[in-house]
Amino acid sequence: MAEAPGRVYEVAVIVTPLFNLAATMNLIDPLRAANYLHGRPLYRWHLLSLEGGPVQASNRLVLGTDALGSLAATPDLAVVSTSWTPEAFRAPVLLSALRRWARFGATLAAIDTGAFVLGAAGLLKNRRATVHYEHLDAFIELYPNVEAVEDLYVLDGDRLSCAGGAAATDMALQIMRSVHGEAVANASARYIFHGQLRAPGSMQNPDHVEPLGATAPAKLRAAIKVMEAHLEEVLPIPAVAAKIGLSQRQLERLFAHYVGKSPRQYYRDIRLDRARGLVTQTEMPFWEIAMLCGFSSPEHFSRAYSTRFGLAPRFDRVEGRVPFEFRAWPMHSIIDKGSQ
Repeated sequence: MAEAPGRVYEVAVIVTPLFNLAATMNLIDPLRAANYLHGRPLYRWHLLSLEGGPVQASNRLVLGTDALGSLAATPDLAVVSTSWTPEAFRAPVLLSALRRWARFGATLAAIDTGAFVLGAAGLLKNRRATVHYEHLDAFIELYPNVEAVEDLYVLDGDRLSCAGGAAATDMALQIMRSVHGEAVANASARYIFHGQLRAPGSMQNPDHVEPLGATAPAKLRAAIKVMEAHLEEVLPIPAVAAKIGLSQRQLERLFAHYVGKSPRQYYRDIRLDRARGLVTQTEMPFWEIAMLCGFSSPEHFSRAYSTRFGLAPRFDRVEGRVPFEFRAWPMHSIIDKGSQ
């Protein structure tokens, strides 16, 4: 990927409605810093969308873009930045452009859920890739020919992907290192105060690490790990307690104090959270989702789902699209409770 001296490295960034603006800017800003520090354009980026014009991000800010078709030449790097409902943005013109650029030697990258689009174009077959963790289950189900990993970012030759957020800066700096060398990448990282480049293979949510320092007891974390490992074949709560060396009563006290729910409620909720990702991000039959998430029947699943999210799966597939405020992924509630 090393670049010839004096040549500008061309980057095409394709965004879709409700894309993650912060993650996209985290990719671009190190490139901007490198240009500034070196007094000449090392990188040039083109902000594109299918039709051009203003595109609203998930935080309601608006980004001006050019139409996808306005870019005549093949870029060195093409980045797909999507967030919510990536399955809605598999337009033939976009997939065709990505395949064409790949044939002509472009490196292809994805931010947040952009790997869904690369997967739909058939450009990740037998490759490693990542997406934001709350979309990972759906990605695995939709693209079984892709090795999906829960890493912050993945560099697999000329196919790159990152989970979004600050990980986009790590990926950008790795690109910069390979194109212009470590000195350029280090200078850019210092300028934007990115104090440490996280290595490939870094996990999205490492065990025993809380960003604000709040911690939950090791036994509680262990119980949650057991639950997460048995979403399809649900264990009785006494069996969960036994696996971590506690009595059921001790386990219930831990959950009551740190989570504010019983172990049974928490276990059910993480299964339903997984189900909601599959309901809204795939077209899998509801009976199959019920089975994958440990519910004994579609009817039982539908009742539990409606109780938790306020609408039945068949309506949520059309209307819900996973609003953030309904999310309650494992450990979030523990962090909130533990930091009060």
